[in-house]
Amino acid sequence: MTASAKGMRYPAIYLPHGAGPWPFMEIPAAFGPRVEWDALAGYLRDIGRMVTPRPTAALVVTAHWVAERPTVSAAAQPTMLYDYSGFPPETYRLNYPAPGSPALAARVRTLLNGAGRDCDEDARRGYDHGTFVPLMLIYPEANIPVVQLSLQRGLDPRAHFDIGRALQSLRDEGVVIIGSGMSYHNMRAFFAPGREYIEAGERFDDWLTATVERADPEERARELAQWEQAPGGLASHQPTYEHLTPLFVMAGAAGADRGRRVYSGRLIGMPVSGYQFG
Repeated sequence: MTASAKGMRYPAIYLPHGAGPWPFMEIPAAFGPRVEWDALAGYLRDIGRMVTPRPTAALVVTAHWVAERPTVSAAAQPTMLYDYSGFPPETYRLNYPAPGSPALAARVRTLLNGAGRDCDEDARRGYDHGTFVPLMLIYPEANIPVVQLSLQRGLDPRAHFDIGRALQSLRDEGVVIIGSGMSYHNMRAFFAPGREYIEAGERFDDWLTATVERADPEERARELAQWEQAPGGLASHQPTYEHLTPLFVMAGAAGADRGRRVYSGRLIGMPVSGYQFG
């Protein structure tokens, strides 16, 4: 994940953001072994240490924002959006004071509109937990401007590849693009685990890794678009697949860069992976 100082291309990263505000609370027994969560925290902290030099901004495609059309956050000083429930009181006082970037938001709109994709902006949207939870570990100093981009309603994989392709040049403009989701996200299986769920998750994790690591980007896109037919695919994303969709944007933003798995672990017994392009 090391980068040179000038004329460099920042990576596109798809990361698992975990469950709610997990790094900032005691892990309950229902969440499984603490060591699994510590491993994920270590990976997220490593991103901030190893993507060097520091980017000028971060664009986060978050699974926790789905809009009719792609929508970009445009607030200069975003507020906090505690879009979780049932967690300890202190987790509703977390603060991530990183500035927004209206200029980057405008650039995102220009790129998407130029590619024939209408893009809206939201000047009031705060940081949701798909954004602030991982970034509090990656960039705890909160000194890098952050802009969020929504998913598009319908979650069509091909549409999200196209969104990523349109944004690819940002990686040459000092921006790290982050897709925040979960490679496994079956809520029923997390809290009622069975061997059949675990085996399905393992099959899908193997398929997803092999597909992301394909050398041909067009072949990679074709295969990812058919994820529902993959071994364990539908069993790994229920009831919807918004947590997988940011990966499609990252694969589009990758261009010709080959993907690789940079994190492999388990959460509540289920396999989860993180991927990087570039």
